Amino acid sequence: MSILNVERLSHGFGDRAIFNDVSFRLLKGEHIGLIGANGEGKSTFMNIITGKLQPDDGKVEWSKRMRVGYLDQHAVLTKGMTIRDVLKSAFQYLFDMENEMNDMYARMGDVSPDELEKLLEDVGTIQDMLTNQDFYMIDAKVEETARGLGLTDIGLDKDVNDLSGGQRTKVLLAKLLLEKPDILLLDEPTNYLDEVHIEWLKRYLQEYENAFILISHDIPFLNSVINLIYHMENQQLNRYVGDYHHFQEVHEMRKQQLESAYKRQQQEIADLKDFVARNKASVATRNMAMSRQKKLDKMDVIELAKEKPKPSFNFKEGRTAGRVIFEAKDLVIGYSEPLSRPLDLRMERGQKIALVGANGIGKTTLLRSILGEIPAVSGNVQLGENLEIGYFVQEAKDANYNTCIEEIWNEFPSYTQFEVRAALAKCGLTTKHIESKITVLSGGEKAKVRLCKLINRDTNLLVLDEPTNHLDVDAKDELKRALKAYKGSILLISHEPEFYRDIVTETWNCESWTTKVF
Repeated sequence: MSILNVERLSHGFGDRAIFNDVSFRLLKGEHIGLIGANGEGKSTFMNIITGKLQPDDGKVEWSKRMRVGYLDQHAVLTKGMTIRDVLKSAFQYLFDMENEMNDMYARMGDVSPDELEKLLEDVGTIQDMLTNQDFYMIDAKVEETARGLGLTDIGLDKDVNDLSGGQRTKVLLAKLLLEKPDILLLDEPTNYLDEVHIEWLKRYLQEYENAFILISHDIPFLNSVINLIYHMENQQLNRYVGDYHHFQEVHEMRKQQLESAYKRQQQEIADLKDFVARNKASVATRNMAMSRQKKLDKMDVIELAKEKPKPSFNFKEGRTAGRVIFEAKDLVIGYSEPLSRPLDLRMERGQKIALVGANGIGKTTLLRSILGEIPAVSGNVQLGENLEIGYFVQEAKDANYNTCIEEIWNEFPSYTQFEVRAALAKCGLTTKHIESKITVLSGGEKAKVRLCKLINRDTNLLVLDEPTNHLDVDAKDELKRALKAYKGSILLISHEPEFYRDIVTETWNCESWTTKVF
């Protein structure tokens, strides 16, 4: 049974088209992976089908009484609510039913026998619905899901306003899963999850009986939970049965078939034009030439999609750093309270280190403490000599109204406009993206702008905080290649073993020194 119909959808921003005449049908129980390069419109598509954005043209129709749950990248939580309050609000519709039932009980002493019989019948119906929906097991359900996503370790009575970005995303995801909607829409849910909780979510989605659409650039995760791929490219949406690897094979085969057909047709067009040119002036052959011209005029010409620019990340390498990159003695990190026991850490030139462990234990705080951006609770950090540091922050907090060109020019004022454009193009951004304001770009495109600033600066130490969040598959593969080739030192936070395993020389498990038990 179809639960969502999208017909002839078209949408764009300014003169930049995102979709053109796209149709789509979602069936009950389908597990769909929505894939495509950064900026192709995956999050825009989610916003359109959830009604947050009105399309320029086309129709979006949901089946009646369909409960839709959407985890987007930018949802907010209300100050003053605890984690437990937010999670229990997933069952608000059941609490409303209980209130309605209690009102009926209160009215029973003041009604006629016939009305009493009707009230008893209605109460029985509501009671059955509450029992079927496990209303009396809500607390147990909340605890189970909170434990699975690591929220019990943060503390369910903690105010959501005091949470980090990653912790907030976990709360929103947990609430959504508890709601168990008829259709689950997940936009990069693993971005702020650590490995243990990604594994829990994987098992949850494998057993999820309802439909879901998942946007993810984490291919191992995607492959383990979906059975259909919808590929977004060149303003179109195409359906492929199977996992990502099967999609790659079929997509490549179709592409080659189209290219072969295009070459054959171009040859035929050239031959026909040549015949017309040589024979249209001659009385004897004019009719044949006109016949060939008609064939040309009626021909449905095959067009090949313009190749998207593939990113190319080549880090500029600065002078050689001193032998010691940094040394920490009795370092305790934190803000109002300590996040670690006293640490003795040392990093030497040429080391490439991954910091791993659950969210919220202080990995980013450690990076910022080492760089001197925030003061240590106690102890000290000594940075080495001749360091040229390139720091990739996880995500910019404030809206950025610069264009991409302005952003790079501010960083490198000596560049010509041609050099600025070339630098951005090398990072996989199209002309339309390059001329756009950063605030309207997708998460992956914003990350590519930040990477552009990083690769064009001389560095001998790269400090990277979740650099793969939002990056598409091509960009992630290219970044991995560039980091493996980089001769300097690297300090990297990542939750993707597939990404960092071949890059680093050492892994530091931050859970071994945190004051938090996760």
